[in-house]
Amino acid sequence: MINDLQNKKVIITGSTGGIGLATAMFLAKTGAHVTLTSYRNHVDIEDIISKIESFGGTASFYKVNFADEAECQDFVHQFVAENGGIDVLINNVGGLVSRKSTEDIDEEFFDEVAYLNMRSAQTMVRLCLPYLKQSATQENWSASVINVGSIAAYNGGGPGASLYAASKAWLHTINRSWAKAYAKDNIRFNVIAPGTVDTAFHADKDEAAKAAISQGIPMGRLGTADEMAPTFGYLASHAMSGYITGEIININGGQFMA
Repeated sequence: MINDLQNKKVIITGSTGGIGLATAMFLAKTGAHVTLTSYRNHVDIEDIISKIESFGGTASFYKVNFADEAECQDFVHQFVAENGGIDVLINNVGGLVSRKSTEDIDEEFFDEVAYLNMRSAQTMVRLCLPYLKQSATQENWSASVINVGSIAAYNGGGPGASLYAASKAWLHTINRSWAKAYAKDNIRFNVIAPGTVDTAFHADKDEAAKAAISQGIPMGRLGTADEMAPTFGYLASHAMSGYITGEIININGGQFMA
């Protein structure tokens, strides 16, 4: 039985809903200590933690604006002080902010999207690196960073999503740079790129729109957050993916095939 995530300390940015929450629940079942984080929280955190504890898992919650570097720094310092280190970092936070055509994108909107999807990941990697390096000195273990990309990085995204798509393409590319730079430190960097997943991210689409998208997916349906989560566990585990770094794993029901 593979159990190398037992007691490992996992930071998941943006993890109180959708893919982030599904991943937190999955990893908690492996015995990892998961960190629930959010800035604009709309769920019952105590209920989520209670569910995790009901199956023997452990979790903690931190309110963080990951677009704010000072808040990120305070969060990382607090997390390490309370938990003793960082073994896995999952950069999941991100979003469209809103749909805007190129003509309507001003400086403020550009910065908002860039800070949420790009700067947050850059900042968290930089702040967590010292602790990931320390984690990577454990026997039979390599620290893992998992960045959440998107099918939009390949196809340019839907209407009004140009900046979002570009920011995810940036993340796909810089992940390769990080993978090469820190392989010597026994830290692995990989990307999970979901296709169209039926979460709040697509709340602006009605059932007819979702059905139309499904027709373009070979499997004939949208994905679910729970279907994404096991791959995060795979990439977090050294025993299962210790020789994998710099890769992009596409999970999209055949919607895009690299």
